[in-house]
Amino acid sequence: MQFPTTDAQLCERITVRHAHTFALASRFLPRHKRRAAFAIYAFCRTADDIVDDAVDGALPNGVTAKAALASCRRQLDETIAGAPDGPIFRELAWTIESFAIGPRVLQELLDGVARDLDGATRPASWDELARYCEGVASTVGEMCAGIFGVNGDHTVETRARRYARALGLAMQVTNILRDVGEDAGRGRCYLPADELAAFGLTRDEVLRGGSALARDERWRPLMALQVGRARALYEAAAPGLALLADDSRRCAIACATGYSAILDAIEAQRYDTLTRRARVPFARRASLLYRVWRDADAPAVAAAEPRVLWDGSFRIPGDTRWA
Repeated sequence: MQFPTTDAQLCERITVRHAHTFALASRFLPRHKRRAAFAIYAFCRTADDIVDDAVDGALPNGVTAKAALASCRRQLDETIAGAPDGPIFRELAWTIESFAIGPRVLQELLDGVARDLDGATRPASWDELARYCEGVASTVGEMCAGIFGVNGDHTVETRARRYARALGLAMQVTNILRDVGEDAGRGRCYLPADELAAFGLTRDEVLRGGSALARDERWRPLMALQVGRARALYEAAAPGLALLADDSRRCAIACATGYSAILDAIEAQRYDTLTRRARVPFARRASLLYRVWRDADAPAVAAAEPRVLWDGSFRIPGDTRWA
């Protein structure tokens, strides 16, 4: 899976190192689309690392996370203007030009990442959490849909991008549920405060975490609710897979299938993601990839326009608050 330029190889290495499911799924993409997807991932990872590596708002080199994000935004603006600096931004410039990725969605991603420094780790409600996930993950889904392409006209493309945003939302919620303990170690808790309170829990209890909370009778039903919501989001996004171009559909299905399997892993360890990370065994991932390769043409004709909750997002089946 090697590309001819040093810039592309760097983006590939970043993806393979940090995104195991996506790196495997990308084998279903044609070469030029795989290269573009790796560039998008490397750019997103660069922004994420600024926030993840920050301690008390500062990076190990002493630069504040806000200053580093501002620098990243300047580099993005220069890239959009046709003057990229550095291997990741040069690859991003090639991707923007090759696949007509608009500046809005790239800037929306950086806005979403910046929310980690401005209270995103203290969401009061599902609404707040979902809007954060829209910024950091639905944007990625939309960009991937642009790279993958669709079978149809502009109307179909618009619909496919909305479904792709829903899939990004589902995957980010999955990340959050998988990483509760790791996030707590960084002083973060993304679980909505009102839903914690409904089960008699507080954010501080989650931050203290540990095996005691994992065994607490309040923890499992809370997590069961969250896992159920994530599954509903995958269900809401699924019809969009059939809209994607034939040479890319397998990759999207593999990503959705591989990530949703993390929810099974969370359940298998009795919802304890406080003391250990839920992982899908390699044999299981390989089996899922084989099934995707074998059955990729199975998706039915895509459903009609998705039900919009707010700009680009989705109602959750069975959630009566949005009725």
